[in-house]
Amino acid sequence: MFPDSSKREEVVTVDVSQAKILLQSDHQYLDVRTEEEFRRGHCFVPKILNVPYMLNSPQGRVKNQDFLDQVSSLLNPTDDILVGCQSGARSLNATTELISAGFKKVRNVGGGYLAWVDHNFPIIKEQQQSAN
Repeated sequence: MFPDSSKREEVVTVDVSQAKILLQSDHQYLDVRTEEEFRRGHCFVPKILNVPYMLNSPQGRVKNQDFLDQVSSLLNPTDDILVGCQSGARSLNATTELISAGFKKVRNVGGGYLAWVDHNFPIIKEQQQSAN
């Protein structure tokens, strides 16, 4: 038994089909992938924000130390929020952290963006070719 396990809040995970329905009924989508991943393609939904949980650095990915502050400046703890990433790992950690910080109606999107794409749900790609 790990000492922190008793402190861990229960994370509710929804699959992308459930997520798509919830997102069409006024839920906020919080994409926690890097800005680069987000620009390469993200879910096409009415309300979407990108706040990276991990940041790229010369040493690899490191946790965004300002994650909670950034989310708190954009969303309220009582908002209906679905948290997604590329495959579901970062969003699970982000969802756990948000619940611990007092966000009441936050859920993890299982499978993330990859599952969204696999279901042929609509996406937007923002990244243009670089001018090199």
